[in-house]
Amino acid sequence: MRKKLRAFSASVFVCGMGTLLLAPGGVARSGSVKTQVPDGPLVGQIEHLRATTWRWERVMSRPLTGGSTTYRTDPSRRYRRWVRDLWRVRAVHARRRALHPPFRSIWLCIHRYEASWHDGGAPYYGGLQMDVSFQLHYGRRLYRLKGTADHWTPLEQIWVAEKARRSGRGFSPWPSTARLCGAAY
Repeated sequence: MRKKLRAFSASVFVCGMGTLLLAPGGVARSGSVKTQVPDGPLVGQIEHLRATTWRWERVMSRPLTGGSTTYRTDPSRRYRRWVRDLWRVRAVHARRRALHPPFRSIWLCIHRYEASWHDGGAPYYGGLQMDVSFQLHYGRRLYRLKGTADHWTPLEQIWVAEKARRSGRGFSPWPSTARLCGAAY
């Protein structure tokens, strides 16, 4: 009986020491060796917010915001929270910019005179009536991923047209309707 009690006490002591070895912050200490337990929720939130930011930047045909991935290996929860909050601000800012493109009212007016957003009648596609060479030049990634402009979202069509306008073409691809909508080209 005493042997069983001693064996039980020894196992409780060992298990108890194992729980004492775990320090706050998820770092297990065994002598001088430290192993990091990943903080899944924070890392997941960071990666979701980063992907959201990049999605909106791709819609606007903007370069993707760079960033370090040290949050995956850094043991500091404070640092990870800071990185998460930074990406949250970036995602909100990118979304706000994407949903409010420059000359949005003019693009919507041009669309009103041109066609339905889902108009697939060749040789012009989408709500802003873009031909295939225009789509390949200003929206190559979207063309590869989704096909012609009639398969793009209205926001994607507007941003491709805005990219063309910013490149120096202005509203010249839509001479009559741009004039009707008050756009100077």
